[in-house]
Amino acid sequence: MSSPLSYTRRDLPGGLLIAVRGELDSTNERGLESYVHEHLRPGDDLILDVGGVTFIDSHGLYLLLRLDAAVRDQGGALRLAAVQAAPARVLRISGVGQALDIRPDVQAAVQGMRGEHANGPAARADRRST
Repeated sequence: MSSPLSYTRRDLPGGLLIAVRGELDSTNERGLESYVHEHLRPGDDLILDVGGVTFIDSHGLYLLLRLDAAVRDQGGALRLAAVQAAPARVLRISGVGQALDIRPDVQAAVQGMRGEHANGPAARADRRST
């Protein structure tokens, strides 16, 4: 039986916001990955609002790493927004959280996106090297 997962998108100037709700696991991570690739344009940033995600397993963690790499390869940046307690714990324990740009909420993620676009690619490269 598949775990429930839903997502909605909103286009932003220079990026895409996808709000995700439910459990992110092996039964649905490929669907989310396909959805992201279908809607993300080269060079766009991606914000994943995961405030509605209540559970994440190793497949979900690996998906986040794959999405981060894919967005970077296309010249953008991935930001996670509003990570809740249980998924935050998994991100912390696994070490995956250290590899990702995690923001407290969507507003902070959008502001980060705007700041990097205003400062150009050099700001993006500087941020990743720290």
